[in-house]
Amino acid sequence: MENDKFYVTQEGYNDLVKEHENLVQNVRQQVIVELQEARAQGDLSENADYDAARDHQAQVEARIRELETMIKNAEIIEESDGKKKKKNAVVKLGSIVTLEDLQDHVENTFSIVGSIEADPLNGKLSNNTPLAEAILDHKVGETVTVTRVEEPYKVKILSIK
Repeated sequence: MENDKFYVTQEGYNDLVKEHENLVQNVRQQVIVELQEARAQGDLSENADYDAARDHQAQVEARIRELETMIKNAEIIEESDGKKKKKNAVVKLGSIVTLEDLQDHVENTFSIVGSIEADPLNGKLSNNTPLAEAILDHKVGETVTVTRVEEPYKVKILSIK
């Protein structure tokens, strides 16, 4: 994980930085207060509040380190702005793609993002999913078979922004 690149949009990068700042500036201070209050209760050997505060501190510090690694290794992907429509555009990281499932003829629109930003319920599809891998580097009008799933299926690329 130390040297792996993390693909994120500018918005996703900003969210990582914001979460990191919040953990360092706010949550870390709250944990210190929790530890001080638990220590004030006396005997630490059987103090459940102290144990809980130490566990919370470990989780916060681990997340801070994880975020620092992600921020350090982030590679910001260009998102499509919808205005620059290229005649020969292909699906890539940052593309907004409208697809038609050829089995049930349902249309869906997804942004292709890096794995740490993925949120399929909100239309953000990781570039590591079988669907995204199948459509990457393909053009509007092409029909693509999605493999690496239990039952392969076909989708048609309707638009790329």
